[in-house]
Amino acid sequence: MDGRVAGRRGQATRQKLLDCLGKMLSTSPYRDVRVIDVARKAGTSPATFYQYFPDVEAAVLELAEVTLRESASLSELVAGRSWTGKAGRQTAEELVDGVLAFWRRHDAILRVVDLAASEGDRRFVRIRTRIQGAVVKPLAETIDGLQARGRGSGGGISSAALAGSLVTMLAAVSAQPKSLQSLGAKQTDLKPALTTLVHLGVTGRKPAA
Repeated sequence: MDGRVAGRRGQATRQKLLDCLGKMLSTSPYRDVRVIDVARKAGTSPATFYQYFPDVEAAVLELAEVTLRESASLSELVAGRSWTGKAGRQTAEELVDGVLAFWRRHDAILRVVDLAASEGDRRFVRIRTRIQGAVVKPLAETIDGLQARGRGSGGGISSAALAGSLVTMLAAVSAQPKSLQSLGAKQTDLKPALTTLVHLGVTGRKPAA
């Protein structure tokens, strides 16, 4: 494997391999995906796969890096947004919608990231931390700002811990909709519940009606 990308055609082949791998991760356990399977799905050969990636794990890592880059836009859901009155409710709703949509859109690769990170792979730990940080950091800054003005959640709660807990909650809910539904939590009820919890966590108050 020489890691080369031979012009436009090579870029297209490389991207096709990544796209096919991404689709396979949504239907097959990460450990079961083989180079020959990815190559066959992409309509090429294992030799071609090895021109761009040394193994499946390297390709998975590339998919994770792409997801990390896309996560940067999540900070826009928090930075500079109002948490007062009806605007605060809208901010909470859009934050819930945005995080859930992102996690669901990238569900397959994020599950692999979580698995590898839980096993101690520092590369995936770094990626997971930075993806979560795209929301946790600006949210913690927002909570700090509200507390400094005598508003927001008080009681000496760490803003980073509070923001991290809220984002982890949203990620967990997005990954387990069927389990929650089997426990009686209807899909249509989840968003209002999450919006209330996020607004309470950030401001210390229920969202405006």
